[in-house]
Amino acid sequence: MAANDCAPHGGFTFDLVYRNEMMARAGLKLPKARKTGTTIAGIIYKDGVVLGADTRATEGSIVADKNCAKIHYIAPNIYCCGAGTAADTENVTNMISSQLELHRLQTERKSLVVTACRMLKQYLFRYQGHVSAALVLGGVDKDGPHLYSIYPHGSVDTLPFVTMGSGSLAAMAVFESRFKPNMELDEAKQLVHDAIAAGIFNDLGSGSNVDLCVITAAGVDYIRPHDIANVRPPRQQEYIFAPGTTGILTEEVDRFEVAEVAPPAVGVSMEVA
Repeated sequence: MAANDCAPHGGFTFDLVYRNEMMARAGLKLPKARKTGTTIAGIIYKDGVVLGADTRATEGSIVADKNCAKIHYIAPNIYCCGAGTAADTENVTNMISSQLELHRLQTERKSLVVTACRMLKQYLFRYQGHVSAALVLGGVDKDGPHLYSIYPHGSVDTLPFVTMGSGSLAAMAVFESRFKPNMELDEAKQLVHDAIAAGIFNDLGSGSNVDLCVITAAGVDYIRPHDIANVRPPRQQEYIFAPGTTGILTEEVDRFEVAEVAPPAVGVSMEVA
């Protein structure tokens, strides 16, 4: 083989297209992106940060968990809402929380929110979006309240109000119409609640309850649940069907004979041939 044949050539290559067509004809299904659902949000108010999240965890079209905690602990003054794959969000936040704990023990200083943001975005960028964790990071440090939205590929937005997840558009519509700077605590909590409720009622991937986390310089108030958005109403009637309502097409009976074996008496040895 000549040396020139091994040199890289410019332009596009479609080798994988032919391979994928061959695999499809052989009956192999190509992998698909995992569809997730969540509504998480956060705002900066006069004295700190308010984070909010729904509590529905889905597995495809199945509701796997109706009371999933999506607001994760990072540091005593920093919390993080996670959207995407539950295992990714939980393990990424646990890992960064552990690293920040070691950093505090080494420096004997309170963690900065920008430190947690940098550690999270560098970790996610390293995996180029294959770690499915979309995060809303909020906290209060010596420089005041901070709020970041961190995307799975590692990009970051710094805004006074942010939303993430499949219900983020409905939540953002509430924020854009009602947010104002220097809000009072009760007004900020109601706004975040209404934004999460908008995602719950307008997005099939979001549902169940509304969790809130209020972070100030004085401490953290983790309210779980803050509100039960989808209350199951009582049944109006009982569904009791008479025997024979459903027709039996086929019937097969397998009979088993159960033989009882008495246990050996105490003190009697058993000889094995």
